[in-house]
Amino acid sequence: MKLILKTFKWIGIFLVGIILLLIVSGACYRLFSSKPIPPGKLVDVNGTKLHIRAESEKNDLPTVILEAGANSHTDMLHWIAEGLKKNMRVIRYDREGKWFSESSKDSITPEFYAHQLHELLEKNGEKPPYILVGHSMGGPYNQIFRDLYPNEVKGMVFLDSSHPEQWERLAQKELIPKEQINLLKITAAISDMGIRGVYNKITSPKAKNDGLPKDCHIRNLNLASYSGKVYHRYLKENRINKDILKRAGQAKSLDSLPILVFTATEQYRESQKERYRKKGIDPDKQIQLWLDIQKELAKLSTNSKQFVIEANHGTIITKKENADIINKEILSMVEKIEKENRK
Repeated sequence: MKLILKTFKWIGIFLVGIILLLIVSGACYRLFSSKPIPPGKLVDVNGTKLHIRAESEKNDLPTVILEAGANSHTDMLHWIAEGLKKNMRVIRYDREGKWFSESSKDSITPEFYAHQLHELLEKNGEKPPYILVGHSMGGPYNQIFRDLYPNEVKGMVFLDSSHPEQWERLAQKELIPKEQINLLKITAAISDMGIRGVYNKITSPKAKNDGLPKDCHIRNLNLASYSGKVYHRYLKENRINKDILKRAGQAKSLDSLPILVFTATEQYRESQKERYRKKGIDPDKQIQLWLDIQKELAKLSTNSKQFVIEANHGTIITKKENADIINKEILSMVEKIEKENRK
């Protein structure tokens, strides 16, 4: 019996030692590691510094505003920006609290982000007309912006965009499935403590093979390792998500506004498909439902085109060949807009 108690005692001492080592190592990482540097600049909007990346000189063409998805950032839109900035001015930014942008202390309403973006553009010296390009949840945010500032928007592009009724009609009923929320909270906590940063220093995780340049992944990995801010913001996005979608669904008709809808053919990883099957849900029917609601986005305007691309929700923009297809159509749409303006 004494031997068992002594064994448990030493195991306890060992575990406490490991925990203390992790805490001290994490604290040292936070204390001595340098804060990630944003690739763009920070602009103060009513006391909140927002990260913006403005590329190319202003010209007679509309300015493109790129709106990222819920758990996304400006680097995810790298190839879209690279392809368009050769011809027109391109703006990328992070919504408050996301990635390199500060969190806002203001109360958040569904219209808040549209108003904040509008002020950011003015502060940065940008002027309409704008072409709004939104990936995933970026689509609904753009719908709200256009609803509030209709005279400033000359065209919209939906990149595998979210739909106002998607949670009612798809098997997944929220942005973040409930079983993943606690994991995100734990990840946020260990990132805040610096433990994830230490782990990444030791293991040197490889960049994703999704088509984006390596430096994009390194920058974002460093930011996610430095603190839990990225995860805290994603959890916040989950809390406000349904209100954003509801407000987007209340937006006025787009009438004959030029719009492009790009839809990915693959929405689920094999592991997610298997989880659906275990619940008695046919993943192929879910994919068809997604294709159906994408067609509804195209029907928002009488002047629309839809394109289906062999890709998943992320690679529709992160692979250069897909971005090239998208950019070609955007530039074609802009040319048509300019011809109409000259008549």
